[in-house]
Amino acid sequence: MANTPQAKKRIRRNAHRAEINGARISRIRSFLKKVETAIAGGDKAAAAEALKTAQPELARGVARGVLHKNTAARKMSRLSKRVASL
Repeated sequence: MANTPQAKKRIRRNAHRAEINGARISRIRSFLKKVETAIAGGDKAAAAEALKTAQPELARGVARGVLHKNTAARKMSRLSKRVASL
């Protein structure tokens, strides 16, 4: 158990940050899910539009530190390739 004021504060802060980061990751996943469903539906226009809105969300996740840069790049690349092949 934390017994210094600094350790107690870190526990509070880490819990708060985990909540915020979880919300950010969830938001990114929602945008990616919209792209996936549009691809599954076979609607190229909707998939391209969903991809266009998902791209800044992935970039924001990288900027905020919840996603690694290469992870976001890989996801964008794979989704772009799937949308282009429709």
